[in-house]
Amino acid sequence: MTDRVIDLTDRGTEQPILDLLEAITAASLERSSLDPRTLMLTRLAALVAVGAPPLSYLGNLAVADEVGITADDVQGVLAAVAPIVGTTRVVAASGDIGRALGIAIVVADEAEMAGGSADD
Repeated sequence: MTDRVIDLTDRGTEQPILDLLEAITAASLERSSLDPRTLMLTRLAALVAVGAPPLSYLGNLAVADEVGITADDVQGVLAAVAPIVGTTRVVAASGDIGRALGIAIVVADEAEMAGGSADD
């Protein structure tokens, strides 16, 4: 038995984990009766409640931006869930959201330096 690390993101064009997550998300969106804005605010509240990592915020904040959710809306969600999930969870979520936005900036900068865009 070898001590090797399995990289789930390095499979050439195959992305089984990312594909699975995309399929689960699509199924959730199809079955929800919520409008897109309410759905994304709810998803952000759930991410805070479960202590989601920065990359979970990254994907959801990109979609949230597309449906018109603002920084004030995100702050409103954090304030709304604080009494339920606790201040430490909200503070951690704030830091993770900041890290997610930092990741997005780095990706955009690297794409710009490579002569493309982050959406390529």
